[in-house]
Amino acid sequence: MPSDRKLKTMNTLHRFLLSVTRGRKGWFVANMPVLELVTTGRQSGKQRAVMLTSPLQIDGEIVIVASRGGDDQHPAWFVNLRDNPKVIVCYMGEKKKTMTARIANSTERETLWPQITAKYKGYGEYQTRTSREIPLVLLRD
Repeated sequence: MPSDRKLKTMNTLHRFLLSVTRGRKGWFVANMPVLELVTTGRQSGKQRAVMLTSPLQIDGEIVIVASRGGDDQHPAWFVNLRDNPKVIVCYMGEKKKTMTARIANSTERETLWPQITAKYKGYGEYQTRTSREIPLVLLRD
């Protein structure tokens, strides 16, 4: 499982790529659109930003996966938005906007998860690494 340090390093390198190319590169990873998600820290109250991929966009919602590489713990950003669903999103370099996050219910997950894993097999592999059900989060204006 990726360490916090490795995840932070990957985010820093991703931001560096976006900066150095002035946003011309870095908005797609593994054929998935990339977004910057800003949550409010549930304990600190500070804004926290993370770069994520979106394997699916459906009915005006952006779907993100709280996989953390198949780790047994949820990513910090997921726990933050679970407690405060108001987030700021910069989707593929567009203007930042406030959105509302919601966790997919079991019926939605049953429909969305097979679509995601059929196209991006890595997510299915992540699920085999952990006993927790990897949550899906939907972002909407």
